[in-house]
Amino acid sequence: MSFRCQQISFRYNKRTPWILEQFSQEFSSGITLIKGASGCGKSTLLRLLAGYLSPQGGVITTPLGGSPRDPEFQRRDLGFVFQQLNLLPLASVLRNLEMAASLAGFSREEVDCRAARYMGLLGLEAYAERRPGALSGGQQQRAAIARALIKEPTVLLLDEPTSGLDDLNTQVISQTLQNYIVGPRVCVICSHDHRLDPIAHEILDFNRFLPLERHLVTLVGATE
Repeated sequence: MSFRCQQISFRYNKRTPWILEQFSQEFSSGITLIKGASGCGKSTLLRLLAGYLSPQGGVITTPLGGSPRDPEFQRRDLGFVFQQLNLLPLASVLRNLEMAASLAGFSREEVDCRAARYMGLLGLEAYAERRPGALSGGQQQRAAIARALIKEPTVLLLDEPTSGLDDLNTQVISQTLQNYIVGPRVCVICSHDHRLDPIAHEILDFNRFLPLERHLVTLVGATE
């Protein structure tokens, strides 16, 4: 199974340059780590893969053979962790997980079982009744990942999941992702974090799609 991008192009309006232009890539089962400078299109690509944006050209095909815009794919088979996390601020950690699983159509028994499982794997049991605002950055990040995993999606997309986190939080998240992404599951991670390199099956350098800003090279040279 794989996620296919065929000649996709995207820009936010007609007066701006293309962020992606005739981009083709196949994301196979396993973990693909996308690296690159800010502004090179990594986060935009994740949103295209999730169906939150539509390309102006080309075709994106999910591992299930359909479009990422398909509501059923988004509801049941997609897990997405935003860089801003987007946890519901007035709901507890447990309630955030329960709502994600309930919206995916799982029974009360399944919701309870999965919530306990992923809070346990990510060390969140003691914080189940806390709201996101009462959590540390690492706890919030782990909660967002637990919320994405509770559906046990076929496709998992993560935008900077370990940004600003200490080594221990990063190790817990890395271990959880590595253990989850088995068989036909597809995971695409956008990150600057070299600590995630060991869990990647493939690393895609997005810098090659971004024109080099030569004036920055000159500035660096002037300070050496």
